[in-house]
Amino acid sequence: MSIKAENLTYIYGAGTALEQYALKNVSFEIPDGQFVGLIGHTGSGKSTLIQHLNGLIKPAGGTIYYDGTDIYSEGYNLRELRSKVGLVFQYPEHQLFEVDVFSDVCYGPKNLGLNNEEVKERAREALRQVGLKEKYWEQSPFELSGGQKRRVAIAGVLAMNPKVLILDEPTAGLDPKGRDEILEEIRELHRKRGMSIILVSHSMEDMARYADRLMVMNHGEKVFDGTPREVFKHYRELESIGLAAPQVTYIVHELREQGVLLDDGITTVEEAREAILKLLGL
Repeated sequence: MSIKAENLTYIYGAGTALEQYALKNVSFEIPDGQFVGLIGHTGSGKSTLIQHLNGLIKPAGGTIYYDGTDIYSEGYNLRELRSKVGLVFQYPEHQLFEVDVFSDVCYGPKNLGLNNEEVKERAREALRQVGLKEKYWEQSPFELSGGQKRRVAIAGVLAMNPKVLILDEPTAGLDPKGRDEILEEIRELHRKRGMSIILVSHSMEDMARYADRLMVMNHGEKVFDGTPREVFKHYRELESIGLAAPQVTYIVHELREQGVLLDDGITTVEEAREAILKLLGL
């Protein structure tokens, strides 16, 4: 397994009148190569959780293991961990600061002590993998569109050659075309590199389509953990905590109530289409 959390607890304002649990006894394991979706309403603990996974913040209780080693143990190399567990924040401008795109993507591998040619090769490969055309490489990252900035931020993390890629709402604010392009590129990275992906998103349709596994957070606790089919069967419980299932889930249940014999675990339009065509003998 690559990442394991045991009884992870984090408290904001500990010891004050404003003390509040952001995480409470959260445990899970993420094996190598798994695509995990992390969902929950605003304030559920998602962002706090992912910042623990590469040691950006330290828990009040519990611990994180990376490849079997406690990342909070004395002498543990957190800098090396962050080259293996890459985190892309929701707002890419927070991670961009160099004068041009290519220099920005070179920054991470350069700090790994690699030689100049290897640094440049990693940057070129990462920029190609995220689909950013070469004509943009010498531009200031701050002159780019939101979707292009998102690609540069992801490329900067990819150039570190991580084993785990964590993305916090990578499609926030993008138009449908830009959102689909980013998600397809992430899926392709997962397929080609075999890396673990942890994707935070509010789009249930995207989670159903891309994730192998979903973890659902509510008030700092993990309330569901399973495949999209397993989790979205609990759509009524999800509604009670401010979430929902993909729209097609509701359509399928409506059809089932009308006597149409469809699998109640259908979560995507493609699955629904195939099931209906099968019923029709087509």
